[in-house]
Amino acid sequence: MLLKTFGWSFAITVIGLALAGVLWGWKGLAIVGILSILEISLSFDNAVINAGILRKMNAFWQKIFLTVGILIAVFGMRLVFPVIIVAITAKLSPVEAVDLAINDKDKYEHLVTAAHPAIAAFGGIFLLMIFLDFIFEDRDIRWLGWLEKPLAKLGRLDTFSVVVALVVLLISATTVATDVAHGGGDKSSTVLLAGVAGLVTYLIVGGISSYFEDKLEEEEEDDEADEAKGADEDGEETKSAANAQLNGSGGRGSSGASVAGLAGKAAFFLFLYLEVIDASFSFDGVIGAFAVTNDIFEMALGLGIGAMYIRSLTVYLVRRGTLDDYVYLEHGAHYAIGALAVILLVTIKYEINEVITGLVGVVLIAASYWSSVVRNRRLAAEGEGSETKTEVTSGV
Repeated sequence: MLLKTFGWSFAITVIGLALAGVLWGWKGLAIVGILSILEISLSFDNAVINAGILRKMNAFWQKIFLTVGILIAVFGMRLVFPVIIVAITAKLSPVEAVDLAINDKDKYEHLVTAAHPAIAAFGGIFLLMIFLDFIFEDRDIRWLGWLEKPLAKLGRLDTFSVVVALVVLLISATTVATDVAHGGGDKSSTVLLAGVAGLVTYLIVGGISSYFEDKLEEEEEDDEADEAKGADEDGEETKSAANAQLNGSGGRGSSGASVAGLAGKAAFFLFLYLEVIDASFSFDGVIGAFAVTNDIFEMALGLGIGAMYIRSLTVYLVRRGTLDDYVYLEHGAHYAIGALAVILLVTIKYEINEVITGLVGVVLIAASYWSSVVRNRRLAAEGEGSETKTEVTSGV
């Protein structure tokens, strides 16, 4: 199971490190290894969040996530995205931006760093919306009940999470964005525009995926109700009519075709949603990577290896049913997302070491995992106690 899920990650690691050693020597090999570890430490909470979404998809879309998705994650976010940012902010053509990245690495690093306020605002607000929608939702299982219960009541107000996100954005634009160290000057308008873009992106992609997912569930419930109704009906005449209808409509009727189409759309938009989440998580990793190297190819290779492990870990969590066994893991991951969102917004003006960012996520997830273990032990003990009481009563 472990080798099957992580096999490609192990293979890519060996090939990637060997390639780094051949192209850039021992120094390049060390840089790629460090970047891989950096990416894994920063994105572990991303794997838990992705697993919660990916388990709703079938095996086909899980494979798409590991193949097409990893190409987008490695080449799109770790290689192409920084170049596009430089091209837009410096008003260069993509070809000029690539030439700059290869031949003038210091200037390229400076331009990417100067674009950090916009990147942080977009990613910060997008991730904040994920956290807010989770924390304001009324759920049966609560990790920190003293906090989550009152927040769930506030969440009954429509669009409350949007209001909170906009307030946070306004505060960021009028405080940390007024005197930015990255690029200098007042970046209030840039932060406001990027933050609104992050909010709109979340509402569009998340809203569309939720719509198709809810629509699919409604169709499946209707199908189950129809099947149950048909099973309860007596008489050979009814069965014959049903068979005739099925034969005339290709075996499932128009409703079945609709369900198949909706499943495809739902999975597609969930896949897009996953990619946007991955993009938001990768922002801090890409910016932080410049503290290690300003070579875009070393950066793409190192961060790409780390991203591959995160993808494999996501699938592993889904196939092992880990989120069902350790019910507080999703809570911990969402709290880590909230912390990362705040950190991204703070880094518009202040520098925060990537080690701190990674440790916050690891600590929160570790705490939620341990709480899940304690909960499972308590439930098991209660179950054994009930069985013993039943046996004693029966004996009497």
